[in-house]
Amino acid sequence: MIVIRRFVLLGLLCAFALTAFTQERYPFEKEIVAYRNRDRQQMPPSGGTLFVGSSSIRLWNDLEARFPNEPIIRRGVGGCQLAHIVTHYMDSIVYPYQANRVFVYAGENDIAAGRSAKEVVADFKKLWKLLRKQNPDVEIFYLSIKPSSSRLAHSETFAAANAAIKTFLARKKGGTYLDIASVLLDGGKPDDRLFRDDRLHLNSRGYDRWQAVLKPYLAN
Repeated sequence: MIVIRRFVLLGLLCAFALTAFTQERYPFEKEIVAYRNRDRQQMPPSGGTLFVGSSSIRLWNDLEARFPNEPIIRRGVGGCQLAHIVTHYMDSIVYPYQANRVFVYAGENDIAAGRSAKEVVADFKKLWKLLRKQNPDVEIFYLSIKPSSSRLAHSETFAAANAAIKTFLARKKGGTYLDIASVLLDGGKPDDRLFRDDRLHLNSRGYDRWQAVLKPYLAN
């Protein structure tokens, strides 16, 4: 009986350790699994327009309705960093859709978590290479890191990452940098009227501003 209890205890400890390790490496696995299950029920047609990134994509609930003639696949993961996408989630929420166009909003959470602008730019370059390796003709759009009153302390780092990625894309065929940051400013400061109460995530009026920027690049 004692031996059995020891085996049970050891099994529980191993399971706990594996769960903790998985959560540490893949902190957003529940959301990823939900997307996988959705795809198993109905996989979006290949060649669509993929929006991937953090909560600014996940919370844009009416993105598809704003561009009803565009084959949009929205795969936002709340709190996700660009580093997570490049390292863990390409096989889950990027590659399977074989998108012809990819819009990326990520990097903000990386910097808020302490990563440098240089590291964010390096990860974006990795993402560029990975996407182009799968499809050399894919069009890649980077949505600039937005300002917000809740993250004013990171403004300079946001601006540095944006500027470097803009310069990188200016030299790349099929690459486009979209300034969706300045449209959220009023007098040089984030316009809180465009944000939810947390002063971090956009409300519908904030997404109106983004829609205006994206409109020339998406079917209406």
